[in-house]
Amino acid sequence: MSHLPRRDFLRVGAFGLAGGVLSLRAGAEPTPESGGLGDYGDYLKEPAAGGAPPGGDWSPTERNILGPFHREGAPFRGKVSPPLARGTVMLISGRVWGHDTRKPLARAVLDVWQASHAGRYDNDDPKAPPAKDVFLYRSRLVADDSGYYEYETIHPGRYEIGKGVWRPSHIHYLVRAPGYRTLVTQLYFKGDPENARDAFIRPSLIIDLQAVKADGGEYEKGAFDIVLSPE
Repeated sequence: MSHLPRRDFLRVGAFGLAGGVLSLRAGAEPTPESGGLGDYGDYLKEPAAGGAPPGGDWSPTERNILGPFHREGAPFRGKVSPPLARGTVMLISGRVWGHDTRKPLARAVLDVWQASHAGRYDNDDPKAPPAKDVFLYRSRLVADDSGYYEYETIHPGRYEIGKGVWRPSHIHYLVRAPGYRTLVTQLYFKGDPENARDAFIRPSLIIDLQAVKADGGEYEKGAFDIVLSPE
């Protein structure tokens, strides 16, 4: 798939949800808060959060690991990947909701970061740390008055965390809103061959991606809504 300039995204149409009264769908549950799970080994010692009822027809939204590569202070921008980054272009959108109000949360702040097409973070080499003002594959976003957010990036690459142990493609989220618990989670993608073997993935965090054709190439788009628990 080829790269698609931002102007082509804007030309092919809006990606917001359908109009009408915005309210939380029936049966939705809050996303539990997550602690600072920056070490993969520590997370393996913890019990899994939540669980599915008999039949597997419903799963709660779940927390996920912070991982070791978070950096504070990423710039506010709508493009997570650097200009001309290799990889399949992706557009992710969604809304941030309050579980108590069943309504969108305006001005929630989303901190988003991921690996490159090659499965590398900008700070994963301690011998070559990034400059303090250089943030690659990282962004902060502010949800609009309807709780909506959207960003452009590339499909993140997989990477090895142990001999023969690979993490599937994923995007990290840290979401904050006044009066709500801070959420740390990850977004995963259906069909990734490493999903079935990953120790950290939760089925409720996996979304479908749709391939979209546009002038100049194709891109992927997906939707990921966030539901926050009140403090």
